[in-house]
Amino acid sequence: MLTLQNINYIHHDKELLFNNLNLTVGNREKIALIGNNGIGKSTLLKIMAGILQPSSGIVTTDSQPYYVPQIHGQFDELTIAQALQVDKKLNALYEILDGKVTENNLAILNDDWTIDEKCRNALKYWNLDNLELCRKIETLSGGQKTKIFLAGISIHQPELILLDEPSNHLDTSGRQFLYDFILSTSSSLIVVSHDRKLLNLLNPICEMSKHGITIYGGNYNFYAEQKQMEENTLNQDIQSKEKTLRKAKEKARETLEREQKLDARGKKKQEKAGIARIVMNTLRNNAENSTSKLKSIHTGKISNISEKLHELRSALPEIDKIRFGFDNSTLHKGKILINIKGINFSYDTQLFWKENLNFQITSGERIALKGLNGSGKTTLIKLILGDMEPQTGNIYRVGNKPIYIDQNYSLINNHLKVHEQARQFNVSLLRKPPMKYMSQHVRV
Repeated sequence: MLTLQNINYIHHDKELLFNNLNLTVGNREKIALIGNNGIGKSTLLKIMAGILQPSSGIVTTDSQPYYVPQIHGQFDELTIAQALQVDKKLNALYEILDGKVTENNLAILNDDWTIDEKCRNALKYWNLDNLELCRKIETLSGGQKTKIFLAGISIHQPELILLDEPSNHLDTSGRQFLYDFILSTSSSLIVVSHDRKLLNLLNPICEMSKHGITIYGGNYNFYAEQKQMEENTLNQDIQSKEKTLRKAKEKARETLEREQKLDARGKKKQEKAGIARIVMNTLRNNAENSTSKLKSIHTGKISNISEKLHELRSALPEIDKIRFGFDNSTLHKGKILINIKGINFSYDTQLFWKENLNFQITSGERIALKGLNGSGKTTLIKLILGDMEPQTGNIYRVGNKPIYIDQNYSLINNHLKVHEQARQFNVSLLRKPPMKYMSQHVRV
């Protein structure tokens, strides 16, 4: 189905991301590809999909994979039909039905006379039957965008499907649809995800690390048990090697001290016995050479143990954790930052919410905004930020400096290096004036 042989990938700045990766995917296999953030999982999926080319190595596949991306911002200017790559077929079908039966239209349609029906049934399966195929992707929520690409699976019927964090933006019902699909599909799957429930539906687990790809037969729970056993064994080996190293250092110190004492005693005896200076020098040189040899032997043993200990420590799994300093705010808790009274919004004639929204946001609060895909969560955030205006109601904002990390990570400029991005963001944040106390009132 798909084979990766000695795949290497080097960034444009000449930094090696991964090398010598090997993987074989068979028919109907359902593989989970896991690993720390930044290890290169999404890049590897793009290489499998043919979107990126490896720096070296060979990718062979029996059929064109269907790829569901993690980030969808690059499709915002497209319609749903264009994003699903069915717009040309649909146009050809509509023109044929309108009487324009040309060889070009027939060639484009390629006897796919049910393409319109397949598209609508696919959207309906993912509860998107209220969306027209001519609608722009930019008007959809993150979850709706993900569902659009998932709907494309039943339209194109691929044999190999590549899913990059498919459950990230889905609501509860959408995730259940995804889980059901994974269990029922006969297509081969390669899934990148951190969703434990999803990972437990897949077998085997392929762990991607700086050492390559390691395959664990079984689902995620089995993988976690195996990893814990490996880590426990590794920690025991490290502790044993650390103990051996301490003993070796103590032995070297004791041996050196004993030799030095013996040499000192021998020197005193020689001086008392009145041995000639030339003979004493010879004896002293012999003693120093003997001590040097002993020291060299012990140094070699310690160096060998230290090297093995370093190898064991380097095999320890890397910690992949992010921390936020949310408690560093200078605002006193309870200060009203946002006061919303009777707001509502719509992209067309139908309002998002059956009842107008009324609530406050105070400093120190930790708020989780939950709801179905397309229910207006992102829209509400944009209203709070002032990026959009409500059709009705008032939004009062007290001076503050908001930071908004959206689903497409639009804060990031892909043309900048990491340090350039950090510097530009920090400078722009310092220069950005605080949001003034303001109110908005729009009449319907």
